[in-house]
Amino acid sequence: MKTVLVVEDNEVIREDVVEILTLANYNVISAINGKDGLEKTNEHMPDLVVSDIAMPIVDGFGMLHVLRNDPKTEDVPFIFLTSKSDRNDFRNAMDSGADDYITKPFNGDELLKAVENRFKKIEVMRKKLSPDIKGFTELLEINNDALNQSLESLPKDHDTNTYQKKQVIYKEGFTPHYLYFIQRGKVRTYKTHEDGKQLVMDLFNEGDFLGYIPLLEESPYKETAVTMEETELALIPKKEFENLLHKNPSVQQKLIKMLAKNITENENHLLGIAYNTLRKKVAGALSSLHTKFKSNKNEPFLIDISRDELASIAGTATESLIRTLTEFKNEKLIDIKKDNKIEILNPKKLGTLLR
Repeated sequence: MKTVLVVEDNEVIREDVVEILTLANYNVISAINGKDGLEKTNEHMPDLVVSDIAMPIVDGFGMLHVLRNDPKTEDVPFIFLTSKSDRNDFRNAMDSGADDYITKPFNGDELLKAVENRFKKIEVMRKKLSPDIKGFTELLEINNDALNQSLESLPKDHDTNTYQKKQVIYKEGFTPHYLYFIQRGKVRTYKTHEDGKQLVMDLFNEGDFLGYIPLLEESPYKETAVTMEETELALIPKKEFENLLHKNPSVQQKLIKMLAKNITENENHLLGIAYNTLRKKVAGALSSLHTKFKSNKNEPFLIDISRDELASIAGTATESLIRTLTEFKNEKLIDIKKDNKIEILNPKKLGTLLR
């Protein structure tokens, strides 16, 4: 049974919170102020703390400061429960190291959801995250509630821009200022050779983060990002991303492992472009698009990009791509519609060409 410490100087609110959590099968301990809360923490070592901010003797910020600077309690989840609802109050609380922030008046479901979500995130942190963009996304959501809060309400808390099809988001050589979150749409990144040819480096879909490597390296963009269809992006300031890394060493370690895996995948992609046969290159491009962007298993998947764009993903000339697509159509691996959209008829057989 999980133990929750409730720190609240208002007796009515304190008893209400204790009752709600007790009925939810938590072992609940209560304290009347921050000083009492610190003593109860040392005595019982709770799994989570729910605390008011404005309290006599030692307030919520003072209690949080002491807990975060003690190796025994620095990782204990801490949720503020307060009547302070201004956005600056929220930012101050999260910057001080709080894990969540609930404003009064609140209902029981809101409190229980916050507590349950915090325990779920603890469990997720203990498991091995996938070393790819999905794992990175999960990592961001789990470890930075300031960012997690914004992900749940991106349009409200961050600037959101809409980009038309084939519109550039950022260019190679430019200085990064934001982490981008794709709310809707598709994006590809590419590098440009001195002869003007493009080499696609990666594909991104709804729910992916974009442009995080230059932020980590504190370097200019090494590639250009462009939309593949009308796309809506949320712009998360560089400072918020940096706060995530600086406040949690475990995040840094896991992020390094994920980035190492991404580098390996990019190296394999480049090796494939250099040494794979033409059929294998085209099959790989089609399979990548199918894997990344097919969302509904019950509907046909149609690739709606130009032949030039598809050729840049495959790493081959447009004329060679078109000849290979014709071969695949004759082999009934794909179908080419009247509007030039490509439907993958047999993704499994297409994948065998990559072996």
